[in-house]
Amino acid sequence: MRCPVLKIFILVGAMFINSPFVGFSQNDPLTVTRAVDGDTLQLSSGEKVRLIGIDTPESSNNSKLRRDVKRTGQDAREIIRMGKEAAAFTRSLVQGKKVRLELDVQQRDKYGRLLAYVYLEDGTFVNAEIMKAGYAQVMTIPPNVKYQDLLLGLQREAREKGRGLWSDKTMLLAKEKK
Repeated sequence: MRCPVLKIFILVGAMFINSPFVGFSQNDPLTVTRAVDGDTLQLSSGEKVRLIGIDTPESSNNSKLRRDVKRTGQDAREIIRMGKEAAAFTRSLVQGKKVRLELDVQQRDKYGRLLAYVYLEDGTFVNAEIMKAGYAQVMTIPPNVKYQDLLLGLQREAREKGRGLWSDKTMLLAKEKK
């Protein structure tokens, strides 16, 4: 009697070995129902996904915004304006589209969000596109460092070319802090 039960347990467990939650596989295309902000997505599965390796400005008043104001010396209204701009870019890139997720070492953050690199059906690497367009800064939190070098290079390029949030006005604000 024990053997058949054990076999069923092993079989069912094996089905979910690569799945961080029931009904999910990294190869399953999921639809983005909403861009919560510039670096967080809501999926058709109900999951919230935090994009690994990037950080966009806050688009609402919260504790992270207050920390960012203190850390950078920038005005909260200016950070929120930039956050809304980044969120609009992300929304235009992914909302209503099917995506595929690539996980790294750590699968969830302290808020329970799935941590992922996100790809559109055509292969576009969403995290990298946001960085390339200048709407994010690199945020590396080990052990999730797989694309750190790529994202750092794209950030450097966006800054040098004054893209997105690295426009002249934003650069002036960053220089004033120094």
